[in-house]
Amino acid sequence: MVTSEADGVRRRRGGGAEARRARRQGGGAVQLPPIRRRLANYEVLDEEGLALIERNADIVLEEIGIEFREDPESLALWREAGATVVGTRVRFPRGLCRSLLATAPPEFVQHARNAERSVRIGGDATVFAPVYGPPFVRDLDRGRRYGTIEDFRNFVKLAYMAPAIHHSGGTVCEPVDIPVNKRHLDMVFSHVRYSDKPFMGSVTHPERAADSVAMAEIVFGRDFVAENCVMISLINANSPMVFDGTMLGALKTYARAGQGTIVTPFILAGAMSPVTVAGTLAQVLAEVLAGAALTQLCRPGAPVVFGCFASSISMQSGAPTFGTPEPALVSYGAAQLARRLRLPFRTGGALCAAKTADAQAAYESANTLTGTVLAGTNFVLHAAGWLEGGLVSGYEKFVLDCDQLAMQQRFCEGVDLSANGQALDAIREVGPGSHYLGCAHTQANFETAFYRSTVADNNSFEQWLAEGEKTAEERGNALFKKWLAEYEAPPLDQAVEEELLDFIARRKASMPDAFA
Repeated sequence: MVTSEADGVRRRRGGGAEARRARRQGGGAVQLPPIRRRLANYEVLDEEGLALIERNADIVLEEIGIEFREDPESLALWREAGATVVGTRVRFPRGLCRSLLATAPPEFVQHARNAERSVRIGGDATVFAPVYGPPFVRDLDRGRRYGTIEDFRNFVKLAYMAPAIHHSGGTVCEPVDIPVNKRHLDMVFSHVRYSDKPFMGSVTHPERAADSVAMAEIVFGRDFVAENCVMISLINANSPMVFDGTMLGALKTYARAGQGTIVTPFILAGAMSPVTVAGTLAQVLAEVLAGAALTQLCRPGAPVVFGCFASSISMQSGAPTFGTPEPALVSYGAAQLARRLRLPFRTGGALCAAKTADAQAAYESANTLTGTVLAGTNFVLHAAGWLEGGLVSGYEKFVLDCDQLAMQQRFCEGVDLSANGQALDAIREVGPGSHYLGCAHTQANFETAFYRSTVADNNSFEQWLAEGEKTAEERGNALFKKWLAEYEAPPLDQAVEEELLDFIARRKASMPDAFA
């Protein structure tokens, strides 16, 4: 919380001494301040183009409709709201979804158990969260392998240690050594125990979503959870134009509990949407309108985020591709559509199809991450650690991405036009033909003047050679191990921890193991 104008200026200019130290050291429990973008959003559609996409989305909703499968209650809610329901297909009168979304907040706070790490989602805020969902993990020492609960905890710890990660995320990898029907308990507990940043809940079954809410109530208190957002969770449309019972059940559970949902069509254009940008945008908007409006039928005012995960496929092999121009245009356009709906927006991350943290990973991730920030994205899932099209959480990739996130954070601060930023004193002092290395302004600003990478090697060739000719991936390997070695768990009230462990033990005892 900003307590004074001076404190606000300090935060806007980089967070003071602690933030500068975090930038230098590249890890630790010190958190860079949440991003407040000082740059104009990059927009690719004019008013005529936006109106065209919105008209086409209305046609999809009215004429084609959206399937709500395996969930009679959702169909009943839509029927009561005035939609036409035939079987599992719902067709929407023009304007119905938009009118329902009038109660959704344009921005909201997700509270962390450490109040200083709570985040605002919406407006000019950008929140970075880790990779989500991979069943595999990878590092240079052990290669590609199935994720375990130990890996899960490691990634939670790395996200906690990363100054430019604002959020603990959700399924940072799948811990396949724990039964499917029980692992959500260990995952939510890991986020609570090993981090004090905000976290996501389980969406793989409505009961698991309910367990996530119950655990949040233990941590925050039932009354607080009833009136505040303490979790946000990912609800994917089964594109094209389908929501399945699993996602709908989780959506209703969280919305009724007043918790945030990110309604996201998962699009691989050419397979799950048309091959064109405009066609994909119309489908994305229609799917989001339908899914997000359902949250308001469950509980008016429930926080909901306009999500868009858009990539493309190779027309030769059918494999997903990343870092290409067309999905970037989709993200830019979707961000504009979200702002017109007055909803927070989620897209992008540091996405790539590369198998290791190599040049392909760097180029593709940079392309997607830069576009994500310029679009004005509020919640960025997959901001660090994504490899192999989302199949792998990479240890080295995680810390390399975190370096880029801190760089993007500096970029979002925009141009400093203060007296210090104008630097006229320095120009007067140096004059023609001299240099700025020793002038007073440089001496006063050298520590924070330029972003200093935690993993890049800017030394001479001879020094690089003498230090072992290490690649960026090898430097990342050393850095993630350093972070884990230096990790110290944030404090957690012993009574809360014991109550959580008791809840987990009782829930696990009530169900047989299931690995599918």
